[in-house]
Amino acid sequence: MNARVIAYYLPQFHPIPENDKVWGPGFTEWVSVAKAKPLFRGHYQPKIPADLGFYDLRLPETREQQAQLAREAGVEGFCYWHYWFGNGRQLLERPFNEVLSSGKPDFPFCLAWANHDWTTKTWQRGKGKLNSSTYIAKQEYPGDDDYRRHFNYVLPAFRDHRYITIDGKPVFSIFDPYHFTDVSHFIELWQQLAHENGLKGIYFIAIGNSTSTIRRRPDGSIEKVMPNIKSSAEVYDGFLKLGFDGVNPFGKPRGEMIITGKNRRLMQKLTRKLLPQLPAVRFDYGKTVKHFFAPEDRWENVFPTIMPQWDRSPRAGNYDGVYVNATPENFREHIKDALEVIRDKQPEHKVLFLRSWNEWGEGNYVEPDEKYGHGFLDALRQELY
Repeated sequence: MNARVIAYYLPQFHPIPENDKVWGPGFTEWVSVAKAKPLFRGHYQPKIPADLGFYDLRLPETREQQAQLAREAGVEGFCYWHYWFGNGRQLLERPFNEVLSSGKPDFPFCLAWANHDWTTKTWQRGKGKLNSSTYIAKQEYPGDDDYRRHFNYVLPAFRDHRYITIDGKPVFSIFDPYHFTDVSHFIELWQQLAHENGLKGIYFIAIGNSTSTIRRRPDGSIEKVMPNIKSSAEVYDGFLKLGFDGVNPFGKPRGEMIITGKNRRLMQKLTRKLLPQLPAVRFDYGKTVKHFFAPEDRWENVFPTIMPQWDRSPRAGNYDGVYVNATPENFREHIKDALEVIRDKQPEHKVLFLRSWNEWGEGNYVEPDEKYGHGFLDALRQELY
């Protein structure tokens, strides 16, 4: 294998009471996906699943089929988004809990803590500012008792033979390292608990944009900064100084700024906040992803992201940019570029995160659809084997 590809996996495709209350009975991401409409001539919407259909992740047969497709494409394992809001509160935990308890599918996995608020804008872009009525679940960090409770919940997963490791340590990624002011203490405590429970440690990975418009001050507060499109060293060093072992950067903002012009892209995003009804910005996939990887993505403990396609219009309408010409052929070139970035790393560290396996509401998936069939999976298989 030319790389260890770990695919982010969204466990949202089953009804839960919290979504039923806000969106109506039976809501899953499929509702938004099926209702999507083209925003311009030639825009591929709605995106309709092929082999797996509009699946329900409560079915073990579906989870087995997904694992088989991933295995055949050369994907090492799934990185399940994990929702822990504090005080023991979880959402969307059922699919992973069943995978863990049943032992099936016998396919590697790890966890990424999606430590962000759930609001009515999470699955669909709403209007107006956030207030108490827009929150579905608020992310909280109650302190050590909850951190220990959280660790004890994931400990059986860490001990499972399927759990993905780097340097012999179970991988645990954190989606938002910036706004978790207590993150360094959290990491230190979990490392201590890991050793007390016979683990070698935990391999903590910070998830973040390689080119960022925010920076964390020493006191944990956040400041706005002008992004640096030439180097990501400051961003990555900032994560590592917090106690993280590695970084999983997302190069999408970098690519968009380089292809559009930094100032123009920042102005586009600001204008859309004020005038969301403006037509969607289009990015040529093949040209934009050429600029996804920063020079520092070659660092030994930096694990870049590959992205097959992007179209959040089912969730966000015109608000977010739409990637056009996101074809399996262009994805294959993107994979080749990524493999070149990680070429000289140790085999254990030749990790690429795939974003994503099944984010259908973001138009960000490799599962078969009606237009391209197995095209994106075939691109992976052709380049990885």
